[in-house]
Amino acid sequence: MKKYVVVAAMVVLTACSQQKNSESKQTALDTEPSKVSYAIGLEVANSLKNLGADLDRAVFIEALNAQLDGADVRLTAEEAKKAKQEFFQKRAVKQAEERKAGSAKNKVEGEKFLSENAKKEGVKVTESGLQYEVITLGDGAKPVATDKVKVHYRGTLLDGTEFDSSYKRGQPVTFPLNAVIKGWTEGVQLMPVGSKFKFYIPSDLAYGERGAGAVITPNSTLTFEVELLDIVTEKPVDGQAAAQPATK
Repeated sequence: MKKYVVVAAMVVLTACSQQKNSESKQTALDTEPSKVSYAIGLEVANSLKNLGADLDRAVFIEALNAQLDGADVRLTAEEAKKAKQEFFQKRAVKQAEERKAGSAKNKVEGEKFLSENAKKEGVKVTESGLQYEVITLGDGAKPVATDKVKVHYRGTLLDGTEFDSSYKRGQPVTFPLNAVIKGWTEGVQLMPVGSKFKFYIPSDLAYGERGAGAVITPNSTLTFEVELLDIVTEKPVDGQAAAQPATK
């Protein structure tokens, strides 16, 4: 909550400055202080939008000026604290309701998609409900759950929104196969090295009801294009490289 109090104060300061100069031309952004001030103003404005409060800028300015000038204020410290608490409590309830509604919608949409997708030519379905199709079939070894694997991948939501891509980062990723979501652990074990598969992962084999971050919302069905580059073995001997490709 303290963060938003600071943000609010900064926004008001900006608003005060704008109000005083409303009749004049815009300040030129030709000095370091002016550029930094403008950049911070943009950042603060974005933070305020994310706060989701219906704020009255004039009242904001009034309160800030009164506090800075040592004048009488119209809310006691206790009344101000109560007002903020009530706002954040209501916001939390609203966000929980929206999250629940979104979760239910994702579940229905995911089940419908998977039901229709399973009928498509080339799509295979495992006992767990994981769906996949083979884009390229390699001729290398298949990993087991305890292996480390080296992969390139691209992950998207059902609407095509890309939430992660090692291709975009320009660097493959190496990780223990038993330390990722269930759909990955199961699916990558089906891939010989050198293969590229596309996985359609039900929410219960992905991030389930908790979701992951702001993009992968609760009960999201995910799709991944995965290219298995190598199975990686570790050398425990001191002084030697930590890992070496098993197939090279």
